[in-house]
Parts: sequence; structure tokens; C-alpha cells
Amino acid sequence: MRPKKHKTTGSNDLFRARLDQIINMKHELVLLAGKVDWDWIDGEIAPLYSENGRPGIETRFMIGLLLLKHIYGLSDEEVCERWVHDPYFQFFTGEEFFQHTFPHERSDLSHWRKRLGDKLELLLAESLRVAHEAGALRSQDLKRVTVDTTVQPKAITFPTDAKLLHAAIKGLNRLAIRHGVRLRQSYARIAKAAAMMAGRYAHAKQFRRHQRQLRILRSRLGRIIRDIRRKIEGQPALEQAFALPLGRATQIRSQQQRQRGWKLYSFHAPEVECIGKGKASAPYEFGVKASIVTNNRRAPGGLFVLHGRVFISGQKRGVFGVIKRELRRRSAIEPIIGHLKAEGHLGRCYLKGRAGDAANVVLSAVGHNFRRILAWLRYLLCLFLAQLWRTLARPASINPAS
Repeated sequence: MRPKKHKTTGSNDLFRARLDQIINMKHELVLLAGKVDWDWIDGEIAPLYSENGRPGIETRFMIGLLLLKHIYGLSDEEVCERWVHDPYFQFFTGEEFFQHTFPHERSDLSHWRKRLGDKLELLLAESLRVAHEAGALRSQDLKRVTVDTTVQPKAITFPTDAKLLHAAIKGLNRLAIRHGVRLRQSYARIAKAAAMMAGRYAHAKQFRRHQRQLRILRSRLGRIIRDIRRKIEGQPALEQAFALPLGRATQIRSQQQRQRGWKLYSFHAPEVECIGKGKASAPYEFGVKASIVTNNRRAPGGLFVLHGRVFISGQKRGVFGVIKRELRRRSAIEPIIGHLKAEGHLGRCYLKGRAGDAANVVLSAVGHNFRRILAWLRYLLCLFLAQLWRTLARPASINPAS
């Protein structure tokens, strides 16, 4: 059922402290909370709920928690822990009184990310609207944009043949136990020992022994694949459940190190690609490509992440004058990508599947935009305080007639 709308009583409580009485109401998070259109977000998310069941968690609480997570580059556990002892976090998520315990489960953040899906782009649009309203981003700054691509690494280990074969054996064993398929032999201990020895032999440059351990792993994986296929034959439900895992295991068993074409680099994350960027420190990165679009002209609040039509950066013919000068600004997007990776979560994606990759890119962009807005609000507050100080420190004028 759709969550109840956020309401404040405005009254005092004898046993609880009001947040607006213990925090600085000119803090940037307080100002930002007043600029975000929570009712509009709640209305856009409403179609995702059914008419039956118990009411969901308040939209402002969960959306605010997601924004805080990506503004400050925290994990799900860290943002829930910090929420308990940070009154500004509690005020931003709509609390009226200071809370001493976290009122929900950490897993609710994962459920909300899955529920929102493509609706996460609403948060990116709202961040740009808030930036425009606050004066950090102007309409004239959006006439030209710059686009670039980067690699969003996935949370996987460096793929080797031994690791992939061992992961496929463990994955098929877990799936067989879950579905009640009894195997002739799991080869768990043999596979673990072979994977460990393969790594040691490769480190010692004893490649013949290394290849022997790989053959052991491949033969055991083949036995498990054939055993599972025999046991589930004629059972459509089990055949459907094992179709993708068996396909991945067969691919891992048959692929070679230097083969051409598509390869599988992770058993649990088949969407991972090997992308060569030509970097000396990391010649190859394992993840997915992400495209970042920023405003070409620097806005008062800095460079924001947005969407729009672009010039093709590799275009040479017919490019001159203003367009040629603006294409030189393409290098300005590199620091933005660095901020997204260092201060946000673009440096490594821990979310599952392609949907998790897309959500991580969008939320990292949202977090960057709101960080720029917070910096702009701090700047405006400093200007106001400086002007107030100059006004108070100015000596009073003396009237000669008196």
C-alpha cells in the first residue's frame, strides 16, 4: 500500500527533544531539505505501490536516506549507523524529534532501490531543479554539454581460470542443495585444494603443474554438469532453474585464456566485461561502461551531471570557431569522473546485476549534484554572514548638526 504522507505535529514532548531546537537551522542540510520537493517525489513514486497490504515506509525517509548515502559516500550500514547519532540526518529524513534507535531495517534500502528501478532518474531531475532554483545552475549553462565514458568496476576479484572454475563448482553445489538435487559427489574439497595449488604453481612459474590442476578442476566441473543434467531431466521447473547456471558453468569450462570473442569473467556477475583503457597502472578493468554528461560551461555552482544532446567528441570535419573552443573543454569532465569515483560510489559497484549497475551510476550522479548544491549553499551562507558582519562593524555616521 502507498506510504502515508509525512506530517509534523509542531508540538513539544516532555520526554523527547525537538530537532529544530538542538540544531542550527541555517545548516546546509536543513536548507537543502526545505528546497527538495518531497511531495512531488511521493506523487511520482505512488504508482509503484498496490492498493492492498500494509502502508509502506514514508517516502521522505527512504529517499532522504538514499540521498545522504550518496552525498557522503557511505555504505548502507554506515548511513544507518550515522543516522542514529546525527540529528541533521534525522531532520533531513523528516523526523521531528531526536530518535535513539534506527526505526527500520537496513535491507529496506535494497528493497527500495529495486522498487524504484527507472524512477531513480527522478532524483537526478530533482537535483537539477534544486540547483536551478538555488542559483547554482542557470539555463544558459545547459546550452552545450560534454560527454565522456568511464569504467565502473564491479566488485569481483581478478578473474583467473582456477578461480572461475572453482566458483562455478561452488555455485552449482549451492544451487543443487537449494533445490534438493542430490549429487553423486560435490568435489568441494578436491576443487578447493586444486584451486589453491594452481595459484601456487602459477606464482612459482611451474606452468605444467599449474595446467594439471586446471585439468582437474575442468574435469570435476564437467562431472557435476553432467550429473545435474541427468538428475533434472524431465522436470521443467528444475530445468528452468538450472538453465542459466549450467550455461555459465559450461562457458567457463570451455573458454580459453586467449580466445577471441565473448568471455565470462565472473560466475555470479555475468554482465562484467574486460575493458582496456590503456592506463599504465591498470591496463584492464573489469566492469561496465558508464557515460557521464556535464555542462560545458561552468555554472556558478560548478559542473553538474545531467542529460542532453551532445557534440561527437571525435568529429573533426566542419568543427571550427566556438564549437572547437568548446570541445577543448572536454577535459573538464575528467575531474568530475574522479569526484564520482573518489567521493561517490562509481569507483566500485556492489549492487547486483545490470539493474544495480544502472542504479549505482544514477545515484552517484545524484550524490555529486547534491554535494555541489550543499557547497553552493555554504558559499551563500558565508556571503550573507560576511555582509552582516560588515554591516554591524561599520561605524555609525555622525551628524554634524548635532
